[in-house]
Amino acid sequence: MSAAFRLHQLTPADVPLLRALNALFAEAFCDLEAYGAEPPSDIYLEALLAKEHVMVLVALVEQRVVGGLVAYELDKFERARRELYIYDLAVAAVHRRQGIATALIKHLREIAAERGAWVVYVQADYGDEPAIALYDKLGVREEVLHFDIEVVSKSPGCG
Repeated sequence: MSAAFRLHQLTPADVPLLRALNALFAEAFCDLEAYGAEPPSDIYLEALLAKEHVMVLVALVEQRVVGGLVAYELDKFERARRELYIYDLAVAAVHRRQGIATALIKHLREIAAERGAWVVYVQADYGDEPAIALYDKLGVREEVLHFDIEVVSKSPGCG
């Protein structure tokens, strides 16, 4: 039997919950380096959670983070509208298949509607069949290529 969960949108007062979500992401994505090597300060995280375009939702069982998502609102230029991009979404392994990810996305869609967004979008990795099945159930698949373009900083000196 699964424990009941509740959803909560993080505010600047919720830095400990954001840190718990980050630890969940590190475990779920098997990427301790990216999610744990250089944790930002509480001040940085409070400022991040205060930004209107940053949305962080968590699923809690009792007061423990068992799932969550981070989304960003993007203002568009071609029309006066916005999109919400789900950057990260994960549920702890023992709490999967209980409707948590679907509930998180449903709640984000409600926020998107309140903000006048026209779409919520998310990417999935090839081979991540559970995520692909969830997103197929909720939306329309688009085949795209994703590229990471390295940022090169200028070196000091002559130039």
